[in-house]
Amino acid sequence: MTTYILLAVTAIALYGIMAYNSLVKWRHMTEEAWSGIDVQLKRRADMIPNLVETVKGYASHERETLEAVVAARNKAVAVPAGDIEGRAVAEGALGQALGKLFALSEAYPDLKANENFLDLQNSIEAIENDLQMSRRYYNGAARDYNVKVESFPSNLVANQFGFTKAGYFEIADPADRAVPTVKF
Repeated sequence: MTTYILLAVTAIALYGIMAYNSLVKWRHMTEEAWSGIDVQLKRRADMIPNLVETVKGYASHERETLEAVVAARNKAVAVPAGDIEGRAVAEGALGQALGKLFALSEAYPDLKANENFLDLQNSIEAIENDLQMSRRYYNGAARDYNVKVESFPSNLVANQFGFTKAGYFEIADPADRAVPTVKF
């Protein structure tokens, strides 16, 4: 009888160790995935001042649009590193402002033909594609981690050791999802 109790306790302890290690693994995968998003967001944010300066030369009277882009960029950069939901909202607003900025090129043929502007626009488009892939990877890693945190019996270990769900990187405001309308 004592042997069975010892075996049961050993099996429970081994399961607890395996569940803990699995949760640690998935938490680190989620953090690593977030760092991929963070790198892309930093790359995009670093290009925006150059883009705004290029547009200023051609469309200086579009000050409101340029200021909106700069303000959205500054707001996105200021979001604390761990605030995924806040960063998603700020980045959505920045994407919306960038869309309006790129729409300006249609009204200014010289700007549309400017090689520097085109290079910056193409670079930001490439970053947006990389960012989309990074978001998918992060959200997949967050999903898998969250399943581990919430599934029985691993949730017992997660609750005991303070593992919490990871937030998804998604746009919360439907207005940020909308494609800007351009009217001339």
